[in-house]
Amino acid sequence: MRAAVNPSFRPLVLAVLAVAVVGVSGCKTFGKGNPDYALSPETRPLEVPPDLTLPSTAGAMRLPPAATGQLMSQATTGSASAASFHVVGSRDEVFTRLGTALAAVDGLNIASRAALLGTYDVSYEGSNFLVRVAAVETGTYVSAVDPRGIPATGAAAAKLIAELRTSLGS
Repeated sequence: MRAAVNPSFRPLVLAVLAVAVVGVSGCKTFGKGNPDYALSPETRPLEVPPDLTLPSTAGAMRLPPAATGQLMSQATTGSASAASFHVVGSRDEVFTRLGTALAAVDGLNIASRAALLGTYDVSYEGSNFLVRVAAVETGTYVSAVDPRGIPATGAAAAKLIAELRTSLGS
């Protein structure tokens, strides 16, 4: 036997059935209309929330003052100052000869040497500075630089460079 449905529930059953059919049929009826939603999640454009902002990186990668650039430009243009000179020969050869010449200077202490960087860290007449060699088109450039990397201007550096210039035959 079949149970009879109360006639007053019939419109309610039809309404529930209509909502179920529309709900099962998909979201096209209630869709947002944006074609990006039809794409796979990997290919959809990235949406960044409007309140998400990146910190300012304007000063993050500031370059140091151009003093070291001036030193290298002197090396490439061929000009020499009181704290630098040119030597004919390869960088490695001049580095070795420079070590021998520095060891012969009275009152000079070599704190460290770095062949890969081409530098000697020296102490001479109360001043600490680097004696550096760099390969340039015309040979090798020998210079004295202070710990900041700019040309050493002290009297001790100028005196040492003058001695090295005569020792290395520049």
